[in-house]
Amino acid sequence: MTAADYRPPRWLRNTHLQTMLGSSGMRQWMGEHQLAASGAVTTAHLIDGGNGVRLQGLHSAVPGVDARGLALLLHGWEGSVDSSYMRLTTARLLALGFEVFRLNFRDHGDTHHLNEGLFHSNRIDEVVHATQDIARRFPLRPLTVGGYSLGGNFALRLALRAPLAGLSIAHVAVICPLLDPSRTMDAMEQGFSPYMRHFENKWRRSLERKRALFPQQYDFDDHVLGLRMRPLTQWLVERNTDYGSLESYFDGYSIAGDRLAGLQVPASILMAADDPVIPIDDFNATRLPADARLEISPWGGHCGFLENGHLEGFGERWIAQRLADAS
Repeated sequence: MTAADYRPPRWLRNTHLQTMLGSSGMRQWMGEHQLAASGAVTTAHLIDGGNGVRLQGLHSAVPGVDARGLALLLHGWEGSVDSSYMRLTTARLLALGFEVFRLNFRDHGDTHHLNEGLFHSNRIDEVVHATQDIARRFPLRPLTVGGYSLGGNFALRLALRAPLAGLSIAHVAVICPLLDPSRTMDAMEQGFSPYMRHFENKWRRSLERKRALFPQQYDFDDHVLGLRMRPLTQWLVERNTDYGSLESYFDGYSIAGDRLAGLQVPASILMAADDPVIPIDDFNATRLPADARLEISPWGGHCGFLENGHLEGFGERWIAQRLADAS
């Protein structure tokens, strides 16, 4: 299975249709239904992120199955372990004999109360530490990792740090990973405005919840929360991180250019040429090692990759197959 095998019907090739239907209510229902039909037992766990950080996630396994390995899944920004693509990918992996752990990033899902500090995209150390804890608790091997969008960025940075962290990761497979945060911000500001409004609204609700939980720590008012994405990000970076500037913050989690060249974990990347959020040109300027494979489809939107009117997803099949091939 490669990107060349993805050929949606002509009526489904529009980038915005793909992107919006990919996170539709129908897909959410499909994820719930398929995961329930898998027969898996799912349990919640508090995971050690190091330095007192607590992250939460869900472990799923089918009773009586001799699992072929453990797959760790990472969601996109303002998604969660319960996002439709996370549940659908979990169901696919369970059907192939995996156990699956879905990890919530800080302040995603129902986890805002677990840590006083705000989520930001440079918090890779706690994800590495959490993966070490997950690997200890569920010592199935091989360990593989899948990620979507910002979760794809985290997955690739996790893989970069894996050797020094003592993590043996057999393969990482990601869909539409964010490479260059600065260029992604530019693309969103210049692109189809509903995407920017969608992310801004979800982020504001998350920040409102954090403020309500920790009022002594966060004094930003509704005027600040009413700022657009770029100035709001800059305001929070300057007051709640050590990065000092928006440019330094973006550079901190960029994996563009040569930054993936030293990757020692085999990797697969699926990208859509028509992605309205992640500029395809970023991939043309990225140097990958020999064990990393980039597949580009003409269609798919941002993490859509829908195959038909039933909204079945090529993306979750692709991730499951890539991880299964490594086990």
